[in-house]
Amino acid sequence: MRFTILGPVEAVAPGSDAPGLAPRHRAVLAYLLLHAGVAISTDRLIDAMWGPLPPDSARAQIQTTIAAIRRMLRASDADRMLATRPAGYVITPEPGQLDLDEFTSLMAKAPAGSDDPGDAADAADSADRIRAALALWRGEPLADITAHYVQGARARLTGQRLTAVERLAELELARGRHDDLIDELSVHAAANPLRERLCCQLMLALHRAGRQTDALEVARAFRATLAEEQGLDPGHAFGRLEQDILRDAPDLRPPVTAPPQAKPQGISFLPYDVPDFTGREDELDGLIRLWSGDIGGVVTISAIDGMAGVGKTTLAVHLGHRLADQFPDGQLFVDLQAHTAGQAPLDAGAALELLLGQLGVPAQQIPGPVADRAALWRSELSGRRVLAVLDNALGAEQVRALLPGASRTLVLITSRRRLTDLDGAHALSLDVLPAADAVELFTAIVGERAAAEPLAVLDVLQLCGFLPLAVRIAAARLHHRPRWTVAYLADRLRDQRRRLAELATSERGVAAAFTLSYEQLTEDQQRMFRLLGLQPGRDISPEAAAALADLPLDEAETLLEDLLDAHVLTQHQLGRYTFHDLLREHALATAAAQESADARSEALGRLFHHYLHTASTAIDHLYPEGRNRRPRIPAPDNPAWPPQDEAEAIAWLDRERANLMATGHYAAEHDRLPHTSQLAATLHRYLLGHAHQADALALGGLALGAARRSGDKAAEARTLIDLGQVHFWWHGDYEEAAGHFRHALDLARETGDQGVAASALAALGTVSTRQREYDRAHDQCAQSLALFRELGDRGGEARCLTDLGIVHERQGRYEDAHEHHRQALHVYRETGSRIGETVVLNNIGLLCQRQGRYDEARRHHQQALELSRKFDFPGDEAESLNALAEAARSMGDLDRAATEHDAALALAREFSYRPEQARAHHGLAHVHRDLGRTGLAHDHARQALDLYTALAVPEADEIRTFLTGLPPSTDEPGPS
Repeated sequence: MRFTILGPVEAVAPGSDAPGLAPRHRAVLAYLLLHAGVAISTDRLIDAMWGPLPPDSARAQIQTTIAAIRRMLRASDADRMLATRPAGYVITPEPGQLDLDEFTSLMAKAPAGSDDPGDAADAADSADRIRAALALWRGEPLADITAHYVQGARARLTGQRLTAVERLAELELARGRHDDLIDELSVHAAANPLRERLCCQLMLALHRAGRQTDALEVARAFRATLAEEQGLDPGHAFGRLEQDILRDAPDLRPPVTAPPQAKPQGISFLPYDVPDFTGREDELDGLIRLWSGDIGGVVTISAIDGMAGVGKTTLAVHLGHRLADQFPDGQLFVDLQAHTAGQAPLDAGAALELLLGQLGVPAQQIPGPVADRAALWRSELSGRRVLAVLDNALGAEQVRALLPGASRTLVLITSRRRLTDLDGAHALSLDVLPAADAVELFTAIVGERAAAEPLAVLDVLQLCGFLPLAVRIAAARLHHRPRWTVAYLADRLRDQRRRLAELATSERGVAAAFTLSYEQLTEDQQRMFRLLGLQPGRDISPEAAAALADLPLDEAETLLEDLLDAHVLTQHQLGRYTFHDLLREHALATAAAQESADARSEALGRLFHHYLHTASTAIDHLYPEGRNRRPRIPAPDNPAWPPQDEAEAIAWLDRERANLMATGHYAAEHDRLPHTSQLAATLHRYLLGHAHQADALALGGLALGAARRSGDKAAEARTLIDLGQVHFWWHGDYEEAAGHFRHALDLARETGDQGVAASALAALGTVSTRQREYDRAHDQCAQSLALFRELGDRGGEARCLTDLGIVHERQGRYEDAHEHHRQALHVYRETGSRIGETVVLNNIGLLCQRQGRYDEARRHHQQALELSRKFDFPGDEAESLNALAEAARSMGDLDRAATEHDAALALAREFSYRPEQARAHHGLAHVHRDLGRTGLAHDHARQALDLYTALAVPEADEIRTFLTGLPPSTDEPGPS
């Protein structure tokens, strides 16, 4: 695959049938290629394509475009080139695939003559490289695309091309090849009449060719054009050249260059390379490929960043030793001391003095001013092939003066901060070790004891968070304590109060390394770091962090990004921030030491209030019919932007579910009982409807305990109903559910809570219906309906109408059933309840089946299926599929019935929905019998019987009768 943007934008794979790209697709591809290796967010792409006024469909267009680019790449077996990262889309062409990369690489390997004159061979080599670079241009860059970004990008690229032309002219003039330049420079000067340097070079070439008059005419034309178009006079250099041409100054003759001085070789200041270096092969291979691709003579800068203890210095030093033979002129090392205990960061002047000394420059020859030292440093490196490790950098500003000019040098910079301001550097962010590499490192240090306790080794490594420094310290402690077992070490590390203390020696420690990183933060960043340690969840959004720290959202997000750049936070998902486990413990310990108990409590209160209020808003979008039966949560003083519709509500709840559960557990364990009860009551419908039954039971159990400890009988009754619904709907444990509902009804009558009494009666009615006690179910639902109507609870009224419709349908009173379902559907649609609408549509479909109206039944079930899938109601989806299959079987379409029952069974199994599993097996038994597959029929019937028996429902007798009348098996039983 070959990409070109220095002319028409093209993506060509010789011999491939890759699909072509539309102009808009090529515009997006070109933007990604202009920023190759950098993750570009969708918002940034939208801004690049359309600027401040994007169309409403911009996001969809970008997604469509990315899909088209992926198809094109996939057709050429290059689909791995475009990746999706948490920060956006990133394209990474291989060397030689992008003409801009080739141009940049060739130019970097061709230093300008004024900076590094060298000998004639070097000058000729540089000129050849620049000509090769210019040969890559095929006209105006980005020639055939339009987008908001194109004009600026085109101007920048054209500027790079002209700079290359000027550098080539400088080299050729220095070599005395002025005659060869005149035609080429004339063309470029005519196209760029305001380019002063280009004009000067043409004037000099003409003068050296004996064409003084023509040279002065070029000067006069430039002066006139500049005055007319910009109202300016030329610069002093132009004026001096013009005067020198007038008087034919001797200085205009080609300069004579002196051969470079001999330089000492073979020096090495690299620290000790640890013999047990382990892993990092991908990172090493990438850095080696990067250098190998530039070996012709260019400064290559790699900035290796990562959190404290992740092994940045170890990697840089190991790579330096590995590549030492490729740098015969020296391997240099300087510790910039950004995170060295008791030391101030080294300033640029002091670092340059050390580096120049390592190159052999006598101290008396090193000038005082930093700028002069930097110039001498660049001059000393000129023509050498040197590797320099700049370790422990504070930021880009500290190292900028230390970078070589034109030189065959590899610079490795390590820092705990992302050096985003270091232009041209290749960034490598180190993560913790993969598990296999961590095991190898631990075993290399510990020896045979590690091999004897492999599971305990994994425990230790997980407790160390796979952080190399922590792994080394833990392994060293074990190595020097022969009586310890690996399991004993793991037990010591499990105690969070002493874990960081365990991961320390007399000379180094994880906590000490973290403390140095913390001390480099600003006060605002330190406060955010401390408060983030308090949050019970695993990650946090900017909105939640803003609530925690009581800050405006934009300030909180800026601080989070600052902490991310400082590698005290990590980001595994766009818009979510988290700690390494050991850093989380350090942040919590720091908060305990530096924040008062009241401040910590208030911060958590703000965070919990944010979660509860936003969850309440989201639930109101999804389940509006139950708004009156849930706690009403007042808005915080600085509310975050809440979900605006059902889709945003589901997305927010799914993202934050783990954090919501964590806050519920924390609140229950730290006597914030009202929060636990309110959170459980708020989240119940979401957890119940979206198949998170384990979370519903766990949070409900915490809320029940909280209500009983606080003596809140009303909250206890509401929680009992919620817990009973989980047992009823998902587990099919009807006796357990009925016990919860009856207890709740007793408490409601004791406290006089009519709303809870109505809910309990309605719930008991569903149990009676399931057990086919229809008269009792009718009485319970009717009582509940009367109470809900008295209370003005429209959602409760709709629920009872639905339940009564089911009872009437089972009793054969079809007209009454239709009327109740019709009224319920009207209320649900009026209140915007999608789940209620889904339930009623399925019930109307079942009623139509009872009346033999199978086409109409399938239409209702299909509508219910579409709603359940759109709003992610997996239980209702399984019910809809089973109902569709039953209607298909009644219509004689057995193949469709089998397919839909199979889909329902798979879904019910995935979410442990036992009643629908039994229903699917029951239906499949009938379908396979009708198809003559008696073995499969027996198999499904037996599984249905097992489930029905466990559920204790009348269907068990029906399936027994079915099995009795089933012919003997004539085929192989299918999979269970």
